[in-house]
Amino acid sequence: MANSNNNALNVYGSAPQGLSAQSVTAAMATTRQAQEVQAAMIVAKNFPRDQRQSLDRILSECTRPTLAEGATYEFSRGGSAIRGPSIRMAECIAQNWGNMDFGFTELERKDRESTVMAFAWDLETNTRQSRIFSVRHQRDTGKGSKALTEERDIYEMIANQAARRVRNCILSLIPGDVVDAALKQCDLTLKNQMQGVSLDSIRSDMVAKFEEFGITPEMLAAFCQKQSVDYLDEADIKKLRRVYTSFKDGLVGVDYFTSRMQTLAEQNAAAKAAAKPAPASPAAPAEDPEPASDDDLPFTMGGLDDI
Repeated sequence: MANSNNNALNVYGSAPQGLSAQSVTAAMATTRQAQEVQAAMIVAKNFPRDQRQSLDRILSECTRPTLAEGATYEFSRGGSAIRGPSIRMAECIAQNWGNMDFGFTELERKDRESTVMAFAWDLETNTRQSRIFSVRHQRDTGKGSKALTEERDIYEMIANQAARRVRNCILSLIPGDVVDAALKQCDLTLKNQMQGVSLDSIRSDMVAKFEEFGITPEMLAAFCQKQSVDYLDEADIKKLRRVYTSFKDGLVGVDYFTSRMQTLAEQNAAAKAAAKPAPASPAAPAEDPEPASDDDLPFTMGGLDDI
């Protein structure tokens, strides 16, 4: 069987007019994704989470020292400390809370820029949080911006930028008391860990971790306002652990330490200037006493010879 152009016809029919092969593939992928989401929601409805068991799993995960050490981040902005659960902590809570879907998707790429959507979805309650943002294909360095051309570098940049948005979406869906309980358990885990290890060993380990980012021991000591790293106490170690997590999550860079040290130096100089006593002003010269009048003179009874 042939058509008017003397070409053989496809016995299975022809593709619908106006749809390219790429459009058909995209439509099939969209349909498959929608079916997967529907199936996940049905499973979540049929097997709802037990909140008590979910929290038990979260607290059990928080007893691992490796998770507890990177559970929170901290950095300074506008003179105040900003602290919260880290990316890894938020992911661990979502995984053990159950019936949740989270991640990010690259929506569009053009002009060396990608439009990305980060999301978190509670399949059981059908509550969804999402963030749409743009990521430029460039990396800021000390010598200026560098354009990214390798696909791996572009993906890593997108993943790094999206991870923080995913964390915020997750924490918007998880009850606050669950997050607080998890962070409290992490604090207890770190406290128990420090009891069995010498403080000198913990200091050495912390110094080695920061050296990966080019932070010297002298910078750590100045940051904590100590003479050297040998004087770092438990409170300093906890603070540095949170700052180290901020480095790993890409929230701050090496310039954070240099700017922070400059701010501390200015604050110390201002405090010393305020505590320094003001120079004493010269005493005012004494005024000459006014001459006493006759009425002010003491009265005495003299003899006749005094008249």
